[in-house]
Amino acid sequence: MAKWGEGDPRWIVEERADATNVNNWHWTERDATNWSSEKLKSLLLGLSVESEEGSCEVTEVSKVEGEASINNRKGKLIFFYEWNLKATWTGKSKSGVKYKGTIEVPNLSDENDMEDLDISVSLNKDEPETALMSLMKTKGAEKIRIALGSYVGFLKTEFTQGMILPTANGVAKPQSTSQSKAKQDKTQISSSSCTATPVNTGVKIPTCKFSIKDKFRTSPADLYRVFVNQEMVQAFTHSSATVDGEKGGKFRLLEGNVFGEFTELVPDEKIVMKWRYNNWPSEHYATITLTFLDRCSETELKVECRGVPDSQEEQTKEGWKRYYFEAIKQTFGYGARLF
Repeated sequence: MAKWGEGDPRWIVEERADATNVNNWHWTERDATNWSSEKLKSLLLGLSVESEEGSCEVTEVSKVEGEASINNRKGKLIFFYEWNLKATWTGKSKSGVKYKGTIEVPNLSDENDMEDLDISVSLNKDEPETALMSLMKTKGAEKIRIALGSYVGFLKTEFTQGMILPTANGVAKPQSTSQSKAKQDKTQISSSSCTATPVNTGVKIPTCKFSIKDKFRTSPADLYRVFVNQEMVQAFTHSSATVDGEKGGKFRLLEGNVFGEFTELVPDEKIVMKWRYNNWPSEHYATITLTFLDRCSETELKVECRGVPDSQEEQTKEGWKRYYFEAIKQTFGYGARLF
């Protein structure tokens, strides 16, 4: 039976290869600097936060210095990136007073975890003190951390689309644009151990229910957004996904391994969804309820699962822990201890 994400392709691009090809593997590299510069600007520009004191927005990205590249070594992709960023934020109090300040991120690098990212927020020298500084240093900095985490996800997915697929005997031909799109649009996932489509058994199957929970170092509102925002889902799954974050909206992720529908949405508090794994019996869905509980500086997420096939209990538990909990923490820097 296929495991979550099993069979996901590893892509390479043949832009620069060594003269020697040890064991039939090309050593290749692709420059991602220009693409990354534009992506970083688009992710930061326009980010905004609000509170009772007023609102703040990133209005200019003035410096994007650094480089990014992808190397393939013996069929494995290695991502290198190092950036020094500077942006301008503009705030407006409820009384209409405007403020300006600076955001600096000197160490966005593959060597640093997102939670270790230095995000420095300051007011311009001629500006008076304002409570909006606290807003930008907390909620503003967290949104910036999320945006930069999604950059890393896009670097590993969006930028690598259409690259050359490595094989055991060398390197295959590049996929055409139409072939690549067709692969993304497929609703079934191929893997080394399972390529079958869901089978309609025509009989009831034994099911179980269980719950798991975890804590994340972020607010309920930000954690809620991770599950209903398509770009953020693509970032933490490191693959293409479709997510319509409305009641009745459909979702499909992990290369088609997981899909379903949102049946109830209470912003920042609860998500209820019909959820299934691709090779479960046809039309059989579990009911998954996510409850977001504010625990001061952390959010406790409780996941209740009902209607999971008995034979899939452990796989489903481990899948949620690995491909949701751990992936979200690693991508957005929300790490906290599992309990």
